Amino acid sequence: MLPARNTALISNIIRCMSSSPAEFVNRNPRNLERMRIARKPDGYHLEKPGRKFWHKLVLTPSNRTIKAEVVHFINGPVITAQTSEWAIRSQLYSITDTCAYMNLGRVFAQRCLESGITEMFCDLEAKEGGKVDIFLKELVKGGVRLQEMDVYKNPYPTDEFRPEKPWEVTEE
Repeated sequence: MLPARNTALISNIIRCMSSSPAEFVNRNPRNLERMRIARKPDGYHLEKPGRKFWHKLVLTPSNRTIKAEVVHFINGPVITAQTSEWAIRSQLYSITDTCAYMNLGRVFAQRCLESGITEMFCDLEAKEGGKVDIFLKELVKGGVRLQEMDVYKNPYPTDEFRPEKPWEVTEE
């Protein structure tokens, strides 16, 4: 038998562990975006490119390096990859040629998937077979979608089509 003091301690620990709080607070700031129910900023109707995105792909080539980043509409840059980073630069012959764009796309796709960003808005215009086109193809091949899903809108009871709720998992 355990002493009375130890049994009281064990029962107190079990009581504390089994009681759950009355209200759950999710501290993930991107949770509503991943469930597609967060508001997308519309911007102004006179803006040419618009701002209807949560995450946007920005590719900045310069004379010496190439920089790719994901920009959040509130917090700014979230993920960044550059060919001037030592780990990437040491593997490349030239840090501005086609091979650099291809490898930057691979590294950037891996970083996006590791951080949980699987889809982003992309308004880059790429010529067929150009450097930017090769970068975008490697990004898609790496598992990143270049368009964001629309915001989920709750259907009315009289709607004929009812879309699947993004937070419900259906098994096939």
